[in-house]
Amino acid sequence: MINIDWKPDKNSNMPLYRQIVDYIKEKISGWEWIVGAKLPSQRKLADIFEVNRSTLIEAIDELKSYGLIDGRSKGGTVIVNNTWSVLASGKAPNWEKYIKSGVYEPNLSTIQMINKLEYEDNIIRLSTGELSPELFPKNAMKTVLSKVADDISSLGYERTKGSLELRKIISNYVKKFGINASPSSILIVSGSLQALQLISMSILKPGDDVLVEKPSYIKSINVFESAGMKLKGISMDMHGIEIREILKNINKETPILYTIPTFQNPTGIVMSENRRNELIKICTKERLPIIEDDAYRELWFDKKPPQTLKSKDRNGIVLYIGTMSKCLSAGMRVGWVIGPEAVIDRLGDVKMQTDYGASSLSQYAAAEWISSGLYEKYIEKLRYELKSRRDFTINLLHEYFYDLAEWNVPKGGFYIWLKLKVKIDVNKLFNLSWKQGILINPGYIYDFHKNSNIRISYSYASYSEMHIGIKKLSEIVRKLI
Repeated sequence: MINIDWKPDKNSNMPLYRQIVDYIKEKISGWEWIVGAKLPSQRKLADIFEVNRSTLIEAIDELKSYGLIDGRSKGGTVIVNNTWSVLASGKAPNWEKYIKSGVYEPNLSTIQMINKLEYEDNIIRLSTGELSPELFPKNAMKTVLSKVADDISSLGYERTKGSLELRKIISNYVKKFGINASPSSILIVSGSLQALQLISMSILKPGDDVLVEKPSYIKSINVFESAGMKLKGISMDMHGIEIREILKNINKETPILYTIPTFQNPTGIVMSENRRNELIKICTKERLPIIEDDAYRELWFDKKPPQTLKSKDRNGIVLYIGTMSKCLSAGMRVGWVIGPEAVIDRLGDVKMQTDYGASSLSQYAAAEWISSGLYEKYIEKLRYELKSRRDFTINLLHEYFYDLAEWNVPKGGFYIWLKLKVKIDVNKLFNLSWKQGILINPGYIYDFHKNSNIRISYSYASYSEMHIGIKKLSEIVRKLI
């Protein structure tokens, strides 16, 4: 399905239907919309263009007369030609066929819409899992980049595993998490997502079952499915992933378990110390490797979370993923994987085949942030700011959702897992909300079945936006009851 972000100018002297015809012709002739692509329904197009159905039908009929679209097939209205292929004797390639045959699975339509709407003007982002521009440490970043600029002699490719200086710094930095790792057992990656992609491509195989928490961030992306693996959801309780459920689901096709034990995304659950010990014990016994995604560890509010799973690992079963994206800047794209050296060598080799290394400039900056001590000072302040935002958001929920939902009070991280107590269509809520300028992440994008949950993020929207957004969202929910 194609996306449309244009509307005809109702103040123009050109008829509305003619503007629509010209717009669609330009998209098709310029190859932005390819042969085989399906147009939205006439009703949806009329809504998008904010015109009546008769105006739209007039435009559609003219486009059909040019041979550009065909609405007779059961699949709806599709693009069947373009300006070049009308003039040429040969047929244009069916790019839609190529697109559908690609290795990577497309995102859910809801996620595609979220990715698009996050960059729209005048929309309140109650869902975004990154820090607000208001929290960006502009002065400190200026200091870091100025220092880096003075020190840089070149910006060539880095080593296979990434900057040796940065790996040494991270080796020392993660000791405070109980992790002892030499630089040779660390790989610098372009964020946590690339780490997962490398793992799926390098050490897993199609047909494998991957155990994940239910619900889980990993369910909202297709990184494992695109590599031919299947996700199996494992239930959680207030202490984290349930060990008995893991044992029930292990078989010979189960190569690995993925978990976010600290401030889990999307629920905010923190796996207890006892559960961590139990998980390491059973996975060691069953020889089941663990991917520990520790993106939110440093964003605790009142007390430090339990030590990492990696710190309890005595047999090399844990692949530990860390990142600066959540604490500092998503756009820096710097993360790391820690694991057995042979595994890190394999991941590094595949990484060199995909992008020839993470950004050299970002690695210089990350090294300076951490080694200078500015990173830890900044995080101390950030914890205070995020706790204040959490408290503000919880108070808003008490005011506007007291009878509509129940929720957790997270002890860190970014998210509140809001569970509606009323029966409504959450997909309909999502669509009505964004049309009224409120963007949410419905819970079903993280789960293995439909649910009545919403992931609320307090890290991005401003205080005033959060107030307006939560209030308006409650009004939309009440109208759907």
